[in-house]
Amino acid sequence: MRGLKDKVAIVSGGAAGIGRAVVERLCAEGVRVTFSDLSEAGATAAQECRALGYHVHFVHGDMADEAFCRQLVDEALSQWGRVNYLVNNAFSFLAKALDATREDWMRMLNVGPVAFATMAQLAADPMRQQGGGAIVNISSISAHIAQPNRWTYNAAKGAVNQLTRCMALDLAPYHIRVNTVSPGWIWTREVDKAAGGDRAKWGPIWGKYHMLRRLGTVQEVAGPVAFLLSDEASFITAAELMVDGGYNGLGSEGLGETSSFAGSE
Repeated sequence: MRGLKDKVAIVSGGAAGIGRAVVERLCAEGVRVTFSDLSEAGATAAQECRALGYHVHFVHGDMADEAFCRQLVDEALSQWGRVNYLVNNAFSFLAKALDATREDWMRMLNVGPVAFATMAQLAADPMRQQGGGAIVNISSISAHIAQPNRWTYNAAKGAVNQLTRCMALDLAPYHIRVNTVSPGWIWTREVDKAAGGDRAKWGPIWGKYHMLRRLGTVQEVAGPVAFLLSDEASFITAAELMVDGGYNGLGSEGLGETSSFAGSE
């Protein structure tokens, strides 16, 4: 994609799932990437990326820690000399409702929107020095709908969407664009765990929540992220790109397979 080659990106939560796919896609486009993860598996992921000829640097730590956020940006600058892009991906999948404690809420917010904001604050100046940049915040369809026992997760994702718009407004004078990608049901580690590893069984069942009748892949999220960072999206900011197979567009009739209007014109 136009403008990505030889740029530098920071990706939080890049060891697995959507984050790992974003790291690999950006590297394939010629971007040098520093990525973080709470899991030590990030070191293995970095080795695997280097084996493919990609330029990556892994930093282990917790995005809820402000000092670590600063370390992540500092190491990217030390490693590559600049920062052009930021992908705020790391998030805690802490889904609680009536049973949520104040500690649960603080963990959810600190790993999510607070860390997203902190990273944007820290990366904005290096981006400005490079003449501008781009930020993509990973949100979710859960930011838009009510789901059972999801007060913590859905509220935090909703905050990400509003934060994105405010970031975009305040960073626009520095030529820094800020957008959101909101995935639908994607075959990530959490979804695969919920399916007990049986995609053949659960794929068609959960697929009925989407117009395209299937779940998405992490690669199908990584491509839109790369697009929003690239010069191809140079006039796009404060936008939310739904990568959800039509999930959010469905009404209570679902796919209409049992509706008397199915197939009518």
